[in-house]
Amino acid sequence: MTKNIIELRDLRKTYFMGDEQIDAIKKIQLNIAKNEYLALMGPSGSGKSTLMNLIGCLDSPTEGSYLLNDQMVSELSDNELAEIRNKEIGFVFQTFNLLPRMTALDNVAMPLIYAGKNKEERHEIAMEKLQQVGLGDRVNHKPNELSGGQRQRVAIARALVNNPAIILADEPTGNLDTKTSEEIMAILDTIHKKGNTIILVTHENDIAKFANRIVKLRDGVIESDQINVK
Repeated sequence: MTKNIIELRDLRKTYFMGDEQIDAIKKIQLNIAKNEYLALMGPSGSGKSTLMNLIGCLDSPTEGSYLLNDQMVSELSDNELAEIRNKEIGFVFQTFNLLPRMTALDNVAMPLIYAGKNKEERHEIAMEKLQQVGLGDRVNHKPNELSGGQRQRVAIARALVNNPAIILADEPTGNLDTKTSEEIMAILDTIHKKGNTIILVTHENDIAKFANRIVKLRDGVIESDQINVK
C-alpha cells in the first residue's frame, strides 16, 4: 500500500475584508500519495491558489490539520515552515521567478545557500540539475539571454536542487507556446518517473491530462476527484 505524503483534514482558510468573512477553502479532505502526479484545477475564485499556498507552506490554515511526511505542518512556526519549504518542496512558477542579474548556474544554486552548502558544492549540484533539464550548455547565461522555455527549465532545475519530495508547479506553462509547453511537461513527467510527487496547478485541460489524478475545486470545496486514464 502506497504511503500518503500529504494528508489534509478539515482544512479551512478564512480571510476578512473589512467586516466581511470570506471562506476561501472550506473543510477540505485530501490525501496525496507518495509519487503521485496530481493536477489541481478550478476556475478563478475556486480556492485552488489558496490550497496551493497551504500545501506549499506559504500560508497557514485557519482550521484543520495538514500532515506532510508525518510532520504536522499546520502547527509549525514561520521559521519552521520556511525550513520545510526549502527541504521538502520545490516550487515552479508561471513567471519563472529568476534573479535577472544572476547566471542560470547561480539562480539554480541559490536554495543551496540556505541549506548551508559551500560554493563548490553548490555549483557542482546546480550543474548536475541543469544538465538533467538539458541546459548544460547554458549555465553562464543570464535569464534575458534565454528563451521562455529555457528559463522555465532553469526554474525546474532550481526546484530540484535540494532533492525535495514534492514539486509544486503553479501554471508552469502559462507563459509558453504549445510546443515549449509540451517539452516542459515531458521534463515534469521524467521527474515524476524518478520518484517525485508532483502537484500541478492549472486551468488548462490539455496540461492537466499529463497528471494521473485530477482534483477540481469550486467555491472552496472539492467538486470532483478522479483518476485520469491516459
